[in-house]
Amino acid sequence: MTEAKNHKPVREPLFHLAKRDNLPPLKALLIRLAAILVGLLIVCLFGLLIVGWDPVRIINTMLDGTFGTPNRRWDLFEKTAILLCISLAVTPAFRMRFWNIGAEGQTLIACLASVTCMLKIGDKVPNPVLLLIMVTASIIAGAIWAIIPAIFKAFWNTNETLFTLMMNYIATQITSYFVYIWSVPKGSGHIGIINANTKAGWLVSLGDYPYLLNILIVIVMTIVSYIYLNHCKHGYEISVVGESEKTARYIGINVKVVILRTMAISGAICGLAGFLIVAGADHTIIAGSVGGQGFTAIMVSWLAKFNPIAMAFFAFLIAFLGKGAKEITTLTGLDSSFADIVTGFVIFCIIGCEFFINFTIKFRKKETIVAVPEGESSQAGSGPENEGKEDSER
Repeated sequence: MTEAKNHKPVREPLFHLAKRDNLPPLKALLIRLAAILVGLLIVCLFGLLIVGWDPVRIINTMLDGTFGTPNRRWDLFEKTAILLCISLAVTPAFRMRFWNIGAEGQTLIACLASVTCMLKIGDKVPNPVLLLIMVTASIIAGAIWAIIPAIFKAFWNTNETLFTLMMNYIATQITSYFVYIWSVPKGSGHIGIINANTKAGWLVSLGDYPYLLNILIVIVMTIVSYIYLNHCKHGYEISVVGESEKTARYIGINVKVVILRTMAISGAICGLAGFLIVAGADHTIIAGSVGGQGFTAIMVSWLAKFNPIAMAFFAFLIAFLGKGAKEITTLTGLDSSFADIVTGFVIFCIIGCEFFINFTIKFRKKETIVAVPEGESSQAGSGPENEGKEDSER
């Protein structure tokens, strides 16, 4: 009796989180689109406070900065293509749970390989041969830069996140050194446009459309990556190794080979991106040629759930936000970090909406008290169980 009196009933919390089983794809898509709209609304409110512009003017300025002229449109598509290409590069490694944070350095070292070919043999071989040498050198350079941390991970289980991150700084310093050596005039720290007169090592323009060849190459790479990751044996092995290395070894997969092969592919695609930056867009190199896109590509890949087709949308969204916000900074004289803040607001909302996609909030149900008539209660009290209770009380 004493224990019964001291025992206090446990009350359920007002609400609790519950994991969703399977949210329909259409509903998940609508939640993500709503998150993007909320992010744009926050951007408009932020712009109203900082710049004093109304939301309509902010949106119109962003649209004009990205689609206002043919050059702006092609520049937007080119930036989307490069960001998408680097995102495709990090995706195989991420599916394997190998956190390759070194795409920035892998792409930059590939840019350096292309520029070296342009400077050293640009006037010695025909342009088609030069382009073939450049793309080969860039792919090899990117692959080697990615394989180095993969070897240490496969054989000595080093931390790939720190290793690949440090490789970025090494690539930046190597590039800075050669930019200084090759700078024109000497010591200026700028190489300038390479082979501006001969255009040796420049990708050809298809018709009057600049960057079209870059875009077509990346579209092909997107399709190939989707097929490779979802419909090939190698893609299956990548997924198994990512889920459990023990399971992969048990079913006969050579984990070390998969790690080395996947990182070589990841670095090679970064190498292709570096080639496109130099041969198809900038025609020069600086330490910031990649412009942080190696890190932005990580967000694109994650937001798309490692789906190459979905990455195209998120790469376009981030490129649009960046260029549109830069147009606002140009007209208002704000610091260039305004563009990063705008992009950050929208990305934050997209990441936050994943909570509502994966979880649901369940509130405590109210207890219902059912009134029982006296006749029924007396009949209920005359049962054998209640008789037993009465006997025990007596």
